[in-house]
Amino acid sequence: MKKVFLFLGAVAICASSVFAQDEKKEDEGYKFDTVKVLPITSVKDQNNAGTCWSYSTIAFLEAELLRMGKGEYDLSEMYVVEKTYNDRAAAAVRTHGDVSFSQGGAFNDVLYCLKHYGMVPDEVMPAGAMYGDTLSNHTELSALTDAMVAAVAKGKLKKLQTSPDGEPLWQKAIAAVHETYLGKLPEKFYYNGAQYTPESFGKSLGLNPDDYVSITSYTHHPFYEKFVLEIQDNWRWGLSWNLPLDEMMEVFDYAIDNGYTVAWGADVSEPGFRYTRKGFAVLPATDGKAAGKVGSDQAKWSGMSATEIADEAAKHPTPQRWVTQAERQQAYDNWETTDDHGMLIFGKAKDQMGNEYYMVKNSWGKYNGEFGGNFFCSKAFVRYKTMNIVVHKDAIPAHIKAKLGIEDNNANNTKKGKKK
Repeated sequence: MKKVFLFLGAVAICASSVFAQDEKKEDEGYKFDTVKVLPITSVKDQNNAGTCWSYSTIAFLEAELLRMGKGEYDLSEMYVVEKTYNDRAAAAVRTHGDVSFSQGGAFNDVLYCLKHYGMVPDEVMPAGAMYGDTLSNHTELSALTDAMVAAVAKGKLKKLQTSPDGEPLWQKAIAAVHETYLGKLPEKFYYNGAQYTPESFGKSLGLNPDDYVSITSYTHHPFYEKFVLEIQDNWRWGLSWNLPLDEMMEVFDYAIDNGYTVAWGADVSEPGFRYTRKGFAVLPATDGKAAGKVGSDQAKWSGMSATEIADEAAKHPTPQRWVTQAERQQAYDNWETTDDHGMLIFGKAKDQMGNEYYMVKNSWGKYNGEFGGNFFCSKAFVRYKTMNIVVHKDAIPAHIKAKLGIEDNNANNTKKGKKK
């Protein structure tokens, strides 16, 4: 726990000062004032593997354990990855390749694993251990398993061979490759002096997978209903609640303000995301129209070309583009917004221009960017490029819960407290 809060203190201090420059200089760069910072565990590095979905959701669950007062945990991303890859291979074969098989995944995969297979500490199945490393490299693994799954799913086989116990042989072969590169799935292990199975350890965490919900915002499905988000890595066909854009953004703020982190899935192909190495991601209003309060700077920004504003955004804050629901939908329909990356949102901040930001924990290592692997992402970017989020159901405002038909535990707890 101590490491977590020391880290957060460092982020808060850096956020207020790291971009501060000599007052005599005209360009002061980006300066961030933190508004709210929630406890999180240390930044991890997914390295050369498409496993951000596992790292981000594990980071989310670890933050949930901190919020619940259960202490600091380091859970195994690779346990979830191996279980998920075996299941995804089976789904690809059953659908003759219509379900894609790849390194990607979704937040739902981790919650499914916790519910059905349990969880293990990272020390039991660390990344890279099978080839003498501390980081993942799944290039060779995927070269093998992609070809194997394709050969079975899309081959001209009339009937699949099975072992005497009825298990498909191809499935045993895939599982053996995963075990070779990712590690042997444990049946029992010791942790802090006690013996566990993955199932019993998962239950000991006290996390209820059914308490977490996915939320998105698109107009091709009715609002306030669930639908299967049409992205390839949602291969389990997980359901997301569909909210109007402003209400989805309300969930972000309500969650953070009330102590809940947010698992954030987003498109990161926008030019403004490239600045994460500098510690920020932005969506500048390149049409020259301010997307918020810009005060006396209005004339300056409205007189610039799109290229000039984009160049300025790399140096210091500019007005942000505030997209409409229709613009967001168009970007999704035109494949401009795609399912790229999973991260964790754990705080809020503002720059010196008044633009609002969320504080994001990434999984590209602690040396990525100016803030130990974390960065500040403008609310405008999040509004435009969010694919979906996962939050605890109690991180949703009561009036939105009512529209979704989700029981308001917070209200029930308050009533119980009054009776006492």
